[in-house]
Amino acid sequence: MMEVFKICREKYANALNASGAANRWNKKEEFVIYAGGSRSLSALETVVHRAAINISNPYKLLTISIKDKTPIKEIAIKDLPANWNTIEGYIKLQEIGSKWVNSLETLILKVPSAIISQEYNYLINTKHPLFATNIRLESVVDFAWDKRFL
Repeated sequence: MMEVFKICREKYANALNASGAANRWNKKEEFVIYAGGSRSLSALETVVHRAAINISNPYKLLTISIKDKTPIKEIAIKDLPANWNTIEGYIKLQEIGSKWVNSLETLILKVPSAIISQEYNYLINTKHPLFATNIRLESVVDFAWDKRFL
């Protein structure tokens, strides 16, 4: 079993749902859960994608388990455009991610983090047939932000 991590506001922490909002690797109405390969990467990803972390809103750390032998497609940096880790690169990455989401090729897409390219984020396709059987929310615990981040 592999574990990945997601940090979110408490009101979104009770289930594994995706918003359908457009992000770096998906277009609008494509329901993908973004998770980090480590707790610390998940914290950094949350901080850089929020205009502000409001510590008056409780946050939770979700541990998500992925069953062994679950199909994972990996995107290597060498296969990405030079500007992949910039806002300008979003259009090309959304095309790559959208193709993956709609193909149902694999349940998981492993992608390099734009923050720390040697680490990985894991996208989970909530519409994939294996989602219900191969993905499980293992735990939800309080997450306290270090005030130096804020």
